Amino acid sequence: METVEKAEDGIIKIMAKKRSGSKSAEGVALQRLRESVRPESERICYDPYAVHFISPDVLEFIHKNPDLIKAETDRYERFLPGLFNSLIARVRYFDDIVKESIEKKGLEQLVILGAGYDTRAYRIEGLRKLKIFEVDHLDTQSTKMERLKKAFGSLPDHVVFVSIDFETETLGQRLLNSGFDKSKKTLFIMEGLVMYLPPESIDDTLFFIVKNSGKGSTILFDYYPESIVDGTCELELGKNIRKFMIQQGEPLKFGIKEGTVEAFLAERGFSRVQNVTAEEYKKMYFHGINKDREVCSLLSFAHAVIE
Repeated sequence: METVEKAEDGIIKIMAKKRSGSKSAEGVALQRLRESVRPESERICYDPYAVHFISPDVLEFIHKNPDLIKAETDRYERFLPGLFNSLIARVRYFDDIVKESIEKKGLEQLVILGAGYDTRAYRIEGLRKLKIFEVDHLDTQSTKMERLKKAFGSLPDHVVFVSIDFETETLGQRLLNSGFDKSKKTLFIMEGLVMYLPPESIDDTLFFIVKNSGKGSTILFDYYPESIVDGTCELELGKNIRKFMIQQGEPLKFGIKEGTVEAFLAERGFSRVQNVTAEEYKKMYFHGINKDREVCSLLSFAHAVIE
């Protein structure tokens, strides 16, 4: 049987070394890079800036060891089947929602919570006219700002960087003190975030959003079922995801009970909930030449409007 331990070599060991920034943020940037170098007719998403957020030692290892990287990728696909493709579908779906919000919904402001190495503020044209707030832990944010300066020569004027520890600090005051305008129609993105926060932090964050956002503001996030987080999931995939994140030092802390996301959000002041399952985003994006690419059945996306 494949185990997480057997795959902990090569590039994974390099990325697990202690250094500034988030290992998961760099790992997701690596997946965006891998997808972006595919032929245009094959790729699900495109991020020309992802390469700037991968450490030079990782890039060097990839360049020098293509056979080992392929073998390692195949191993991960065996014990985390479809997860990397789901992360890529997440990027694409979130990109599509952002573009739709700009072009059709009159978006006035964007807040990216747990921004990590998100590059939407720099690669989605319409966002350059809006005020963007990137909110994250100081360590990851500092690393990102250094790499942005190296890539672009300076930090962009339309982005405000807000440092926070979601588990010990209050989002509201940090955001309001940074110039956030609570009267504007805002999209709050939480990509790869909610599963790492304790339930009380989730509730505090959602409460602030509902009470401090303009009419028609929305939230967008992805989530795992509660059973993965509490260890009761009977699927091997669920057990492997939980174990892998613990070994990465970033254990899962929050999930939503299967079939209850609409009720969960309604209780917290949201309506018009769109719950996008793995089966649905598989149909949306993985067809033609990509029809045989597997996705993770346990990762879903949610989009909702403030009542």
